[in-house]
Amino acid sequence: MECDGKYAWTVTVGEKGQIVIPKQARDLFGIQPGDTLVLLGDLEKGIAIPPKSAFADLMAGIFGGETK
Repeated sequence: MECDGKYAWTVTVGEKGQIVIPKQARDLFGIQPGDTLVLLGDLEKGIAIPPKSAFADLMAGIFGGETK
């Protein structure tokens, strides 16, 4: 589902606790096999899975340096 640049997908958690990121989401956000994602959780707001690069850029801004 899409609404003004906002998206929603459903996923199923497998027996091993794994989920599959839908192809449309992977394509839209450029997620490739081997990429590292960060799993964030908040008991009130839920779960977010931003790419690791989002944090690298944030840390570079905070510490004024380049990220690897």
